[in-house]
Parts: sequence; structure tokens; C-alpha cells
Amino acid sequence: MPLNMNRDVFITCAVTGSGDTAGKSPHVPRSPKEIADSAIEAAKAGAAVVHCHVRDPETGAPSRRNDLYKEVTDRIRQSEVDVVINLTAGMGGDMIFGDVESPLPLNPQGTDMAGATERVSHVAESLPEICTLDCGTMNFSLGDYVMTNTPSMLRAMAKKMTALGVRPEIEAFDTGHLWFAKQLVEEGCIEDPVLIQLCMGIPWGAPDDLNTFMAMVNNVPSSWTFSAFSIGRNALAYPAAAVLAGGNVRVGLEDNLYLSKGVLATNAQLVDKARSVIEGMGARIIGPAEVREKLKLTKR
Repeated sequence: MPLNMNRDVFITCAVTGSGDTAGKSPHVPRSPKEIADSAIEAAKAGAAVVHCHVRDPETGAPSRRNDLYKEVTDRIRQSEVDVVINLTAGMGGDMIFGDVESPLPLNPQGTDMAGATERVSHVAESLPEICTLDCGTMNFSLGDYVMTNTPSMLRAMAKKMTALGVRPEIEAFDTGHLWFAKQLVEEGCIEDPVLIQLCMGIPWGAPDDLNTFMAMVNNVPSSWTFSAFSIGRNALAYPAAAVLAGGNVRVGLEDNLYLSKGVLATNAQLVDKARSVIEGMGARIIGPAEVREKLKLTKR
């Protein structure tokens, strides 16, 4: 098949995530100040979009506290650096079952289930330009954890995001998620222009081999804008794959802690590394103003 290389690429930096990484690298930000500062440094390095979770400042555990999101967004907006803010809305659907013989009741340690309004309450308060919508349910990583996003929940959340004037970024972890994303668009829950993130290599979603990646890409309508990333060892190779396939790029400490084997990275270093790859391929890095125009975003 012919190459469909993207010549005008934007970089998203996933700043901290919600995984168990805060104790594995001193560069993973915890407090709102650390998260905002890291996002700002990533923007200075060339990221047009920063994708932010928040963490308990004391423990580093993932959090859904609205005040933490508000502080992060306020700090970024009050800086002299322009960047598109993208907040996660993926939390509040964490279901951890009991053991294999007694799956119920659910394990209270880690189970975090919330309604649609609560899951987007921080979005309504902080009004980022973009927020994520994890477009399906899947067995996530190890043990008995299931990332839970029912069709009814996704419809309700998508409608709330759209009503707020916040662009949903559909996160697709497998081909079925793409299938349902098309249904959400067809039903008018998500409006044009449609933005999607292809999330590769996350157990137990789509593996990050190129055949699977291109199957995902080939199921993205040509009028949609997509980005892609892989976690772990292939994270720094995926900018090239994403650009060659016609997409945009995501890097960051949510997805990968290392700059090279044994060398821990900062978010800014990962963005700089991706920028070098993209520009070395002959593509141009676009900034937040062009991203806003392309995606019809409302700057707050």
C-alpha cells in the first residue's frame, strides 16, 4: 500500500498518567505544580497539546479531585506558554473483581465506579479544550481489573462533553472501540471534526505490531484526525510509524519512562526526541494555534 505520510504533525505529551509509575522515576510529576511545570516544559520543547491526569500530591496515587485539575489548568493558563489542554475523563470506570471463585463482591481496593456527570465534573469546572473518552471496555493489564465503559455511559459522557464545547478525543484500544466511535459520531453524540487517539501495546487491547496498527489506521475514516502511541519499549519508535501512516504523535511519561535503555527521561526530553524524528522525516511540527484551527477548539 502507498505511504500516506503526514507532513504537518502535532505532538501530544501525556504528562503523568494514572499508572503505578510515580515510584519508578523521579521525573513523574505528582503535585499540580509539578504536573503543570512539566506540561509547560513539554510545550516549550514542541508539544502543541498536553494530556493531563492528576495524582494525590502525597502518595502519587491517581486521583479524580476537581480541585487538583483546576489548579493544574490554572497554572498552565497563567504561564506565558501557549498550549492546548487535554484532560483525561477516563477515571471512574475502574472495576476490580474478587478472586476467580468469588468474583463478587467487587474488591473495594481499587474499584472506583462513578456516574457520567461525576466522571466529567472536572471537565465542566476546568473547561479544557479537549478531554478524552475511552471508547470501550477491556481487560486492562494484569489481575482482575476491568476498564469499564458501557455504551450507555459513553453516549451520556460524549453528549455532556459536546454540550460543554469541549472536543472529545476518542481513545481506541482495539478495533471494536473504533466501531463504536463511528456509532457515536453517526448518532450525533460527537461532532466534527473528530479526533481519535490509537492506543497501542496496552494489555489486553491491540498489540503494537505494524499489521495491527495499520488495521486500526485503515478503520479510521479519512476525514478524522488521529494520533497514535505505544507504551514501553516501542514508544520511541511509534512517532515514525504514526507519521508514515498519516497521523500525529503522542509521547510522554504516561506511556514510557525511558529516553534510552536505562536512562530515565523527562517529558520535555521525550517531546524533543519525537520532534527530532518527525523533522528528520521531512515533516513540519505545528503549534497550538494551528491545532485549534484544525480541530475547531475553543481556547479558554
